[in-house]
Amino acid sequence: MLVLEDDADLRAILCELLSLSGAEACVGAGSVAELQRQRVEALGCGLALLDINLGAGVPSGLDAYRWLKENGFSGRTVFLTGHARSHPLVREAMELTHVQVLSKPIESKVLLALVRDASHGTGTA
Repeated sequence: MLVLEDDADLRAILCELLSLSGAEACVGAGSVAELQRQRVEALGCGLALLDINLGAGVPSGLDAYRWLKENGFSGRTVFLTGHARSHPLVREAMELTHVQVLSKPIESKVLLALVRDASHGTGTA
C-alpha cells in the first residue's frame, strides 16, 4: 500500500491502520519528490492513497497520480481530501476514470475494505 500524505502524523496513522487491516507493507511519502525517490516500492503497490492537496506551491496528489500512471502503476488509486468537492483539484480528481475520491477523516472500516479489495488485485503491498 502506498500513502502520499503531507501530514506526517496522519501518514503514520494511515500506514498503521493499513497494516492492522492486513496490508503486507506501507510505503509512506510526504511529497511527490519523496514518492519518486521510492519509485520501485511505490510502483509495486496494489493501492495508492493520495492526498489531493499537498500544500501551496508544490506538486499535488494529481501530479503524483500522473507520474505513477506514466511509470506503469497498475494498482487502484484512491484520492483523499479535506477540501470541499468544489475545490479545483478535487473536481479534477473526480473527473478521472477508475479512481475514487474520499473525504478525510477516512473511517477505519473504509480502509479495511480498501485493503481487502486491493489484496484481491495485482499488488500485495
